[in-house]
Amino acid sequence: MDSMNNNLLLIMLSGLLAMGFAFWKTSWINKQSQGNDRMKSIGASIADGAMAFLKAEYRILAVFVVAVAFILGFANSGRADSSAMISFSFIVGALTSGLAGFLGMKVATKSNNRTTHAAETSLAKALNVAFSGGSVMGLSVVGLGVLGLGGLLYFYSFMYGFDNLLAVSMVLNILSGFSLGASSIALFARVGGGIYTKAADVGADLVGKVEAGIPEDHPLNPATIADNVGDNVGDVAGMGADLFESYVGSIIGSMVLGSSILVAGGFDVNFILLPLLIAASGILVSILGTFMVSVKEGGDPQKGLNRGEFGSGIIMVGVIYLLITKFLPGEFYVLGTEGGKVYYDNLGVFYATIIGLVGGLGIGKITEYYTGTGTKPVKSIVEQSMTGPATNIIAGLSVGMQSTAVPIVILSASIMGAYHFAGLYGIAMAALGMLANTGIQLAVDAYGPISDNAGGIAEMAELPSEVRERTDKLDAVGNTTAAIGKGFAIGSAALTALALFAAFMVKSGISSIDISDPIVMAGLFIGGMLPFLFSSMAMSAVGRAAMAMIEEVRRQFREIPELKKALEIMNLKEKEDWSDDDQRVYNDALDKAQHGRCVEISTESAIKEMIAPGLLAVTTPVVVGFVPGLLGSNQGPEILGGLLAGVTVTGVLMAIFQSNSGGAWDNAKKMIEEGITVNGQELKKGSDAHKAAVVGDTVGDPFKDTSGPSLNILIKLMAVVSLVIAPLIKL
Repeated sequence: MDSMNNNLLLIMLSGLLAMGFAFWKTSWINKQSQGNDRMKSIGASIADGAMAFLKAEYRILAVFVVAVAFILGFANSGRADSSAMISFSFIVGALTSGLAGFLGMKVATKSNNRTTHAAETSLAKALNVAFSGGSVMGLSVVGLGVLGLGGLLYFYSFMYGFDNLLAVSMVLNILSGFSLGASSIALFARVGGGIYTKAADVGADLVGKVEAGIPEDHPLNPATIADNVGDNVGDVAGMGADLFESYVGSIIGSMVLGSSILVAGGFDVNFILLPLLIAASGILVSILGTFMVSVKEGGDPQKGLNRGEFGSGIIMVGVIYLLITKFLPGEFYVLGTEGGKVYYDNLGVFYATIIGLVGGLGIGKITEYYTGTGTKPVKSIVEQSMTGPATNIIAGLSVGMQSTAVPIVILSASIMGAYHFAGLYGIAMAALGMLANTGIQLAVDAYGPISDNAGGIAEMAELPSEVRERTDKLDAVGNTTAAIGKGFAIGSAALTALALFAAFMVKSGISSIDISDPIVMAGLFIGGMLPFLFSSMAMSAVGRAAMAMIEEVRRQFREIPELKKALEIMNLKEKEDWSDDDQRVYNDALDKAQHGRCVEISTESAIKEMIAPGLLAVTTPVVVGFVPGLLGSNQGPEILGGLLAGVTVTGVLMAIFQSNSGGAWDNAKKMIEEGITVNGQELKKGSDAHKAAVVGDTVGDPFKDTSGPSLNILIKLMAVVSLVIAPLIKL
């Protein structure tokens, strides 16, 4: 126990180090200049809108957290194999997930206009500010995750003991409440953030770019501020919550499966501690990786980010090897389904972990191929935009469907390889391998929306063109890193869900699931249907919210005289031909756009629309798991196992399809906006092909930023809920 406690103290120390690093970076960002008064005003509006959304969202979630905590405490009280303390773990998980999102959003909205101002000087300075803002999100997520899990395990091991399997099983069951809290907040953050950002984006694009003919992020567009707020709400807080949940879920799943591993003297606590030790080491490696990120003026920001991300990944391989060979015994075994012993060794665990890391990189690169600017799949969408929106949409759907093939093959090979080397524990460790250096992975992801916001502020503040060129260069790299990040998120979600599924089987007392059993088959079909129903609810929510936004932007263009007159001037004259009166009318119009009203519409719509999909995910496993018992059957675990299998398979496929379709549509539009010649015909902004591409991008927006990414959380949340209720429905 002394050795375990010392290791837990070191684990918590690494979490504190991550939070200290995040605080240091925040202080540095606060000292950077925000630029001129116009930039300060725009930045303040974006920050205020983002915080207003978070406050409204967290008020609703506070009610949900209290209600679920009460139900969990009541259901687990008085049982010999569980404890009402699971409610405490649930609350801590929800609070840390919410706090990670708050800290990341706070710093991201401080970094955006500072990045714009830095871009007035050089590309290198702009990259430094944007990446520093992203690193606060990344290190906050891993720091709070390790602090929360390490601290709770330290507390519960004193409270219940940790020297026998019964006590270990109880502590890990209580600890799973932390993962449930993180997953619940993550789903609502992803769905709510996705609805918010896409309602604003669709309104800004369809009315501003297509109908009014003004550039993206133009200050006359009333939805521009809401669109920039949405980038932070969806891609900073939403992505942060998504990876926080994957990170925590993979650690919990590995710990639960580690408790089922046996050595000559019984169980070995190091199999339970190893996931936390790897996560803690990943914090140190991620911090080291942030110092590798830099770029010279005129250089490629992608190379600087790759140096940090892949450099830290290589270092992490060595660290994982040292940890596994030091803490795990040379040989161990698990009990097979026939009662026999299946032997593995510590090098097998290492190989399984590395398989996960390599598999994540592979899925990320395939995602980049299908969604990246200039690639063959995206060019095919550009070409088919020449014949209108219908063929553009057909091409985008085709690319998305095709893009599922190779990632699923990689994922399947990773699962089989990890299982071969270390059984179910190997699969859980493969998921952890994908997420070992989450700190810097998320820093690179969060850098993207900060750069995107910086470009929007440059446009709205009407800064010189070279400033926008620098921010666009950063943003283009951000699109690529976001695509790779989504690939990692999908791959890790699949492996994490599988690890949690295996942990559920251990906790519920079932050794295998027979899909020829009609009860299991029924669960399989219901689970397979859920991602479709969930996606429908999320996309319908975006559609309704976008309709309200479109009507509001049209109203302002129609009813505000200054906006109407300024648009007429822009459509009739080039800027160099403006008279002094034209400039005066334009300047008056800049202050007349009612940005605040658009922010309110997005906030209200997102909060209202996120509730139904969230409740679907939380309640379905409970209903499916408990109803057979209420009807006198003991097959609750089996039908719930079938449900989890169905939702995992179709959820992963739908997530890849939707995310990649949306990303490909988006970059096809960008290629046309930058200007491209296809079959001797020049395509550019304002052309019929561009209008078709904007329609395709609009269809893809809820695919890639709402329903697609939310499916990652759906499959993990349902697995975590099942794991938490497993002792209550155990055979």
